[in-house]
Amino acid sequence: MRKGDISAQVNLQHFQKTEHLYALGAVAELKGEILVLDGLPLIASVQDQAIIVDTTYDSDATLLVYTSVEDWVSTSIAAKTMNKEALEQQLELVAESNGLNLDRPFPFLLRGLVNTADWHVINWPKGDKEHTHEKHISSGLSGTIKDEEVEILGFYSKHHHAIFTHHTTNMHMHVRTLDNSIVGHLDDLILARGVELLLPQITTKAE
Repeated sequence: MRKGDISAQVNLQHFQKTEHLYALGAVAELKGEILVLDGLPLIASVQDQAIIVDTTYDSDATLLVYTSVEDWVSTSIAAKTMNKEALEQQLELVAESNGLNLDRPFPFLLRGLVNTADWHVINWPKGDKEHTHEKHISSGLSGTIKDEEVEILGFYSKHHHAIFTHHTTNMHMHVRTLDNSIVGHLDDLILARGVELLLPQITTKAE
């Protein structure tokens, strides 16, 4: 992307038979956002200043981060409202206490009420090779979800800044409203109290 290459790197159909697939990323040529939840693709694009959500695997991706998770461990993390920075700190604490190695990437899910969630769906102008986070947000549609139940898929990594996380955070997250009317990249949020955090279950093999 730094070199201006936003062409297709992989076709989503390659992952169609992957069980319990969870993924997020960007559509080829940065023409939309990718979210896959337990094998269900939610591919958001912008048409006539509205979000269109495709539920098939008929898309190519410029960027894709993916994993397969069969079982999740649930915990409630928000005893009070929590912003994005506080979420990252709490995520690290809970993940480590659940046996996850913070030096390795891992996925997480959030389910519950957000006070606010700022989102965007990218719709990159053809031929534009100057990439900034601000231009990614302003190129398509953006908005704020307020006081609504959502589901969020995120990937955490300390070692992938400007690769699949922004250089200022260890998290990359996509959000959906429960009716799928909004599916997009999550830019910022304030979680309400009692939001559910789900982490991959660690299985220990018997010796």
